[in-house]
Amino acid sequence: MKTSRRSTMALLAALGTLGFLTPAFAAPKTDFKVAWSIYVGWMPWGYASDTGIVKKWADKYGLTIEVTQFNDYVESINQYTAGSYDAVTLTNMDGLSIPAAGGVDTTAVIVGDFSAGNDAVLLKGPGTLADIKGRDVNLVEFSVSHYLLARALDSVGMTEQDVKVINTADPDMVGAFQTPDVTAMVTWNPMVAEIAALPDATKVFDSAQIPGEIIDLMVANTEVLADNPDFGKALAGIWYETATLMTADTPEGAAARAAMGAASGTDQAGFESQMAATKLFDKPGDAVAFTTSPDLPKTMDLVRGFLFDKGLLGSGAPSADVIGIEMPGGVVLGDAANIKLRFSDTYMKLAADGAL
Repeated sequence: MKTSRRSTMALLAALGTLGFLTPAFAAPKTDFKVAWSIYVGWMPWGYASDTGIVKKWADKYGLTIEVTQFNDYVESINQYTAGSYDAVTLTNMDGLSIPAAGGVDTTAVIVGDFSAGNDAVLLKGPGTLADIKGRDVNLVEFSVSHYLLARALDSVGMTEQDVKVINTADPDMVGAFQTPDVTAMVTWNPMVAEIAALPDATKVFDSAQIPGEIIDLMVANTEVLADNPDFGKALAGIWYETATLMTADTPEGAAARAAMGAASGTDQAGFESQMAATKLFDKPGDAVAFTTSPDLPKTMDLVRGFLFDKGLLGSGAPSADVIGIEMPGGVVLGDAANIKLRFSDTYMKLAADGAL
């Protein structure tokens, strides 16, 4: 795996610069730019670009769609927030903390997957989650690993005050775990799989225990999308054609998984093991059901509470309500006069109805 969607080391620096950024220019147009970064649930975008699926759906709507891979996840979000890209892959947490907190009205066009075991808390030696008390915990600060730790601690009646977070870069995780000083770690695949295979490692909590909370999205600038609905239709068509292919039990499906594995720095078996720890929404009806579930507002309430506690909803934010988050059907969390993150089922419904 070359990089990760969870590398949020630059998050605070990014937030500090967002006041100087402007949203993408919104007007009817035909040329669009999409940014993505390496992660199991986002590999379909690169594969679709490489194999002509992007061009097929762009041509259908008379569009040109340029799909660009970024090796730096946070930089891809910053470029989207600056208006250099019309759409980007990101997590629900980072969508709220970077573009939305930076004032860029953003819509989740595709709810692609959620982590169902890809993220985990690991201890050195035998034990249970309760044994983490008093330990230093190595993780990428302010990332979804940090959020997972908070949720894990809460499940056993503890808080972050019961541990000490040690900010650690994601490429250093596997090596760090093998040093004497490191006894607790939170990270994501493929590092989780490598560390869990070590003889002295014990997995004590993972994202399968908070299903549906770490969500991977394709988002677009809301104004751009409103002025160019065919762009949203093309994105949905690209996603569901590619996701259907990658999950197929056919030679073509196996070849797609092998190609995506190689592109992400592993092989077909390694990629399929990551897929097994991911709830991939390859069927649009399932994505619509997830997005319209009453569980999604509850999840985003937890996420915004975590971000507010960490000071990541903007300088001087008076409460977690500072940014409005709109759900399908018009339910709004927070300030309805300042909606900056929207979950839409529009394009996923079109796909489910065969209307793309």
